[in-house]
Parts: sequence; C-alpha cells; structure tokens
Amino acid sequence: MIKLGAHQSIAGGLHEALNRINSIGGNCLQIFSSSPRGWNFAKIDEGQVSKFLNLKSRLKIDPIYFHASYLVNLADDSKTGHLSKLSLIAEMNIAPSLKIKGSIIHLGSFKDQRSDIKYQKFISNIIEVLNKTPKDALFIIENAGNKKIGQTLDEISKIVKDVNNPRVRLCLDTCHLFSNGYGFKNEGELNKFIEKLDELELLEKLEVWHINDSRDPFSSGRDRHENIGKGTIGIDEFKTLLNHPKTKEFPFIIETPGFDGNGPDKKNINALKNCLK
Repeated sequence: MIKLGAHQSIAGGLHEALNRINSIGGNCLQIFSSSPRGWNFAKIDEGQVSKFLNLKSRLKIDPIYFHASYLVNLADDSKTGHLSKLSLIAEMNIAPSLKIKGSIIHLGSFKDQRSDIKYQKFISNIIEVLNKTPKDALFIIENAGNKKIGQTLDEISKIVKDVNNPRVRLCLDTCHLFSNGYGFKNEGELNKFIEKLDELELLEKLEVWHINDSRDPFSSGRDRHENIGKGTIGIDEFKTLLNHPKTKEFPFIIETPGFDGNGPDKKNINALKNCLK
C-alpha cells in the first residue's frame, strides 16, 4: 500500500493530528512537536503518550515524523544555534516513546559568512545533537531552497559523509528540488536523478519525500509551495515519482497551502491518489 500523508496541526494535542490525517484520507503523518511560534521545547506526559499510541495503532497511521522548528539554524554560532540544538535534542528525545521515526530538519544558513571554521562548527553541532539523543531517533536532512544549506545534492552528500552517522537520513522536497534545477517529468529523467543519488551515496539514506507543487519557475531559486496540479511542476512529475519502482515505496508527505487556504487537505491527497497506476 502506498504511503500518502500530510503535515497536520497539533492543535488540541498531538493525538488530534492523527484524527486530522485520517479524516482527509492519509495514512502517514508529519507534525510539529510543539508550537512552531518561538522556542517551545517538546515535552509530553504518560497520558499523552498512551492516547497517541492507542489512536495511532487504531487508525493505522505509520510512519510519523516530526518537522523541526523553522527557527532552527545549526550554522549559527550564537544564541540561535544554541537554542536550535536544545530544541532538536528535546524533540528527538521524545520521538521514540511516541513511535515517531525522528525529525525532518532544515539545517539553516551561513548567511553569506561561510568559512571552514564555521562549517566545522556546523558539523560539530549536528554531531552533538546526535550524541545527546536516542539511537532510534533519526536526524533527517531536508534539501533546501532559497540560499539555505543543502540546496544541492552534492552539498548534502558532503554533510552526510562529514557527520558520518547511520542515523542521518534524507528527506527530498519536490518543490525545493524544482527550484534548484532538478526535475523528472518522465521515467528517463527520474532514472538519471536516482543514479545521481546513488553516485553520491544518498539513495541508501533516502527516508521520505515531501511532495509539493511550486508557485515559481523551474530553477528559479524560489521555493514557494503550491497545491498539487496547480503549480509549475506539472502533474506528470508526480505521476512519475509515485509509480517508479525505486521511489513508490517511500512515504510521501504533502505540505501544500490547501485549496481552501487552511493547509494540506483531502483534495490534495486525492490529486495524488489519481496519479497512481
């Protein structure tokens, strides 16, 4: 069975996101661990864990991922960098108790001040987070757009090799790929993309896809999400991705604005289901 899900709100408690994804026809899920507004560190009690696990089992929602706060910047060497580490450590420490696989993370930005010293500090920050979190919590790097760390597959490959930890995995976002000049409107193009992943030793690290259309042109550097089939990527790319033997087994998570403007919805899930052969 293909795994199609979406990012859903945790308003009312983490368990309410399970009800929300079930109501729109999804069977996997992405959530924040706490409010994304400000530095709110994840914490949970036994009652919340029990309620979440029972509902997760009953609704058969799996896998589930946290999405780290958008404030996280592991390349920052001041207060933001320190808080980023604390936030990720708190989040990844509660993930296993909820049977959540780990955290999908935007790594941050050097803000045009990259240097070898800053890069080594950035790598040591990732290693510190891994050293202070459980061995069954994954650290999942998301490819980036808009001048952030991880725009290219080559850069991500170097980071993965320099961190050198089996818990580091990869989330690929179709909108971010498109903005950086990666496209696959047919099986031949996707085969070349998969070969590139394999050459860079990233195919074995691939964990999950974010599947989003784009509001912006190909290779524009801009990465604004659009609803499935309503953007510039085109439905053929989603059909190719969802049906290819080497990609169709991965979970696909939608982060679209929603046709009613209230976030990922049933219409987006159904648009992807209609792509399946």
